[in-house]
Amino acid sequence: MTSSELGAAVRTVWWLVLVRGVLAILFGLIALFSPGTALLALVILFGVYAIIDGVMAIVLGVRHRTVESHWGWQVAQGAVSVIAGIIALVLPGVTALAVLFVIAFWSIVSGLAGVMQAFAMRRQGSSTWGWALAGAVLSVLFGILLIVQPGAGLITILLFVGWFAVVFGVIVVVWAFRLRGALSAASSGHDV
Repeated sequence: MTSSELGAAVRTVWWLVLVRGVLAILFGLIALFSPGTALLALVILFGVYAIIDGVMAIVLGVRHRTVESHWGWQVAQGAVSVIAGIIALVLPGVTALAVLFVIAFWSIVSGLAGVMQAFAMRRQGSSTWGWALAGAVLSVLFGILLIVQPGAGLITILLFVGWFAVVFGVIVVVWAFRLRGALSAASSGHDV
């Protein structure tokens, strides 16, 4: 790629990278300072995505019904997706709670499996089995906490998401300005 081609590519991309970073920072701040709004936005986004995905799956299934024997499964999958999307849009609180319970049960089951693994490690003479056990127990306790205090669990998860989005956004914004700086250096004849 020549320097002029590189410059043209960076010129068309750097501001998109900047916008992406700024949007991540804004979402992160909303998640940190207005977690209810962020949760509602995520549920609505999921609902819209699920409906669009479902409609596309139904259309593809119907279009391919003459060439694929499993087209009915694709239509069924699309219908389930559309129904899930409608439920998310009509009952956003139930959807958020369902996601929380999936995370809680995953945390408990994976933690219990980790406990068994830690004791297997102990039997094999591993010196790190205690750390594995501690992590597994923490996972089980986290899952139980989410079930017992679902509201606090949702807020905690949103706070983690918020901090992640802010840090990610700052990194992407810095990257965008580095791209722009590289473009300036390349156009003035300096090595990038």
